[in-house]
Amino acid sequence: MNSPAPAAPWTAQIVTLFPEAFPGTLGLSLTGRALADGIWALRTLQLRDFGLGRHRNVDDTPAGGGAGLVIRPDVLGPALQAAKAAAPELPVVYLSPRGRPLTQALARELAQGPGITLICGRFEGVDQRVLDAHDVTEISIGDYVLTGGEIAAQVLIDATVRLIPRVLGNQDSLAEESFAHGLLEHPQYTKPAEWEGRRVPDVLLSGNHAAISRWREEQAESLTKQRRPDLWRAYADRHVDPDRRTQLSGASDQSRDRREHDKDEMR
Repeated sequence: MNSPAPAAPWTAQIVTLFPEAFPGTLGLSLTGRALADGIWALRTLQLRDFGLGRHRNVDDTPAGGGAGLVIRPDVLGPALQAAKAAAPELPVVYLSPRGRPLTQALARELAQGPGITLICGRFEGVDQRVLDAHDVTEISIGDYVLTGGEIAAQVLIDATVRLIPRVLGNQDSLAEESFAHGLLEHPQYTKPAEWEGRRVPDVLLSGNHAAISRWREEQAESLTKQRRPDLWRAYADRHVDPDRRTQLSGASDQSRDRREHDKDEMR
């Protein structure tokens, strides 16, 4: 009786002018070990191989004028055709500041799929026609501009690969980190119990697991409200009753006042 074929690993396929940038930091630590163990796979396609003429040109001036250069559709198009021939099941993503924001929820969604083909742009970007022709999704890692998409690709891959089962040594840590439940993570402490006059909060040394859990939840809620009001609003609408929101607002103000008072004393 034939045994079933093993499932293909989650695969990142990258179209780039700089394949030597990979795996980069993805080859280190947990993601690097998972790559070596075959839990996920990495392939690069050198965009220059699809360039035109003796010098393998990949770009040209913007239609309508303007600064910079744009990657040509008759270069990127054949590269994407080759990528799709190698892995037709992978969605194609262009890393772009104008794309859908990369969030923990999106990373989780990508981790549950077969993988992804990533286009690493350069210069002023890529010709819109090739994005339309290949139904490319645009994703942004933040409201800023990089010189190219290679670093952004590593960010997206790292955020996604670490969610694949068996990549992290302790899967429980995923449930406690920032954004896992729509909140920022609570503060972390370790030994020694006192360092330069600053103590670990007593509750964390109490052994009372219910109190510790409650403290961590309160800290996560308070930090999220202070630092990411956009996340807090979305979380509160789903999880927090109006009275609790008012209590947290007061706690947030007290915490801010306490920090300002401590700064005054240090002066």
